[in-house]
Amino acid sequence: MITVLAHKSPDTDATGSPIIWAWYLNEIRKTPARAIIQGTTNTEAAWMLTRWEQEMPKIVTDLGAGDRVVICDTNNPAELPETINEAEIIEIIDHHMLFGGLKTRAPINITIRPLACTATIMHDLIGEDMGQAPDWVKGVMLTCILSDTLEFRSPTTTDHDRAVAEKLAGELGITIGDYANEMFEAKSDVSAYSDEDLLRMDSKEFDLDDTKLRVSVLETTAPQVLLDRKDALIAAMPGVASADKVDEVLLFIVDILKEEATLLVPNDHVKRIAEASFETTVSGDTVVLPGVMSRKKQIIPVLKF
Repeated sequence: MITVLAHKSPDTDATGSPIIWAWYLNEIRKTPARAIIQGTTNTEAAWMLTRWEQEMPKIVTDLGAGDRVVICDTNNPAELPETINEAEIIEIIDHHMLFGGLKTRAPINITIRPLACTATIMHDLIGEDMGQAPDWVKGVMLTCILSDTLEFRSPTTTDHDRAVAEKLAGELGITIGDYANEMFEAKSDVSAYSDEDLLRMDSKEFDLDDTKLRVSVLETTAPQVLLDRKDALIAAMPGVASADKVDEVLLFIVDILKEEATLLVPNDHVKRIAEASFETTVSGDTVVLPGVMSRKKQIIPVLKF
């Protein structure tokens, strides 16, 4: 049995891509496989599974020496189970920069491409066998691509991501704008989540010199709902930082429609990072960053003191 998994704090792509690849392994390669996730999904990913009538993958946070695994949507050991190097890694499919630190027992297939979404890469790897894909596989792929590209608004979007999404939408008889609105409405409903949950929901750890950061992004079409919780979110940051063994939590609230991010600024340390990284002046406990939408391309690469 092959286990297919993606990164911690699973977003839509990290939930959907393991399901897609497990289907491919089971149905096309005739190799038993299962998809797992490393934690609770966000509301958009949960909506996607309901929309396409798929079960929520089992949450698994530990792997053993006998586990054969395919890693997708990350190649960063910090985003994988601590025991990842005890397992047998047999394949990696990703669209992030190469981190290093993973160990394999033999040469493996590694596919890392400069596209906006892992599901786009999987569409290409499956190739002609996409003709055998049921609608739910195509629907999950489409949802992942529209999520990672923010309906083509994100600067990570490539012409190929758009072309694959439009192809899938055409085959499914879906109007992309209407479907994306449903997705983003689901993503924006965070009423059931605690402040701590929100700080970890779509989050990656990043080392900035000797400072460990948790860089969190919440994408929404209703930013005021989150901004109304600003004081509580800021108050929760020290506890999350302490529990997660990081120095600071950076929370960016991305307004999908205005195409801008608001960074919460809880202290002078984060203020210095914000001013140096984004060449802005911070006065108060928030700063608006016009045009900033992508953690991968516009946030993490520019972070500095």
